[in-house]
Amino acid sequence: MTTLLSSLKVIARPEIAIKPPIISKRLRLIEKLEQQLDMAECMVQGKEFEAYREKMVKDPETGERKKVRRRYNVRSWYYDNEQHYYFEVRISGKPIELVKDKPAIDVGDKAKLPDTIKIVIDAVEKGELDEFLLAPPSKFPSKKMKAKEATKPDIAAKPNTK
Repeated sequence: MTTLLSSLKVIARPEIAIKPPIISKRLRLIEKLEQQLDMAECMVQGKEFEAYREKMVKDPETGERKKVRRRYNVRSWYYDNEQHYYFEVRISGKPIELVKDKPAIDVGDKAKLPDTIKIVIDAVEKGELDEFLLAPPSKFPSKKMKAKEATKPDIAAKPNTK
């Protein structure tokens, strides 16, 4: 070894512990809840909410790739009925039932909405919604699967030609 490399401390590669998948699922849900919190705070203050996503776009004139901020729409997880607000926690675009057959959280006045979302964020951080995050997605057949099964020939209906 040269004198420069001998001055470094060389060790065997340490083993890196694999993080459980629930942590990344929690973080993803918290990001979406924080976005809903920002949206609710804008609604309470009477401001317009705007969400942006950075996207790489190729410039047609120079051929150079640039980062561009693009606005995109975010659907709110809260709704009102005669100025009484409700909030639903959504995973994979579907509301989860926090209690059997009860997916909505009764918020009341719209001023209480940000506080309610903060409570839900704290619950996710403490792992109270892990059972919903780990649950397999629902097995509802898509329109494509229904169409595919409708065109599939029935094996039992074919006569035996042997």
